Amino acid sequence: MKEYKLESLIYYSKLTLDKEHILKSSSKDIQEKLDLYAKDGWRLVSTDVEDFGIGMYFYLYFERDLK
Repeated sequence: MKEYKLESLIYYSKLTLDKEHILKSSSKDIQEKLDLYAKDGWRLVSTDVEDFGIGMYFYLYFERDLK
């Protein structure tokens, strides 16, 4: 039997000449979440991203075996 968990992260666009600023800031945060969940036995099984104009939602879907 499995259990599932969803982690949602949101990043807003800002005025900058760096068009990859969301990618840069989100990569560090997402890696921290992956490391944190992995320590507790969770596996990343899927991801999704939703663009809503001034920002982006990142969805991380995790699963692990029930203990």
